[in-house]
Amino acid sequence: MHRTHTCGELNLQHEGKNVKLAGWVQRVRNLGGMTFIDLRDRYGITQLAFNEEWDTELLEKARKTGREFVIQAEGTGIERSSKN
Repeated sequence: MHRTHTCGELNLQHEGKNVKLAGWVQRVRNLGGMTFIDLRDRYGITQLAFNEEWDTELLEKARKTGREFVIQAEGTGIERSSKN
């Protein structure tokens, strides 16, 4: 799988579109039914979201991911509800 975008270039124009990313895991946050991964490449950071309602097997893999793991991810771009 080759990435279609870098972490630094995703924006609202990519909402609802299929994106493929690759990079290093910066941080993993497990919030019960959801897990978030901050994925970093040389261009920026993108948050990946995993929900048990979407795919429980994928959620378990996300929870086992550690800092500085190198991963590839494919999914649909969604707007964050919280902008930090």
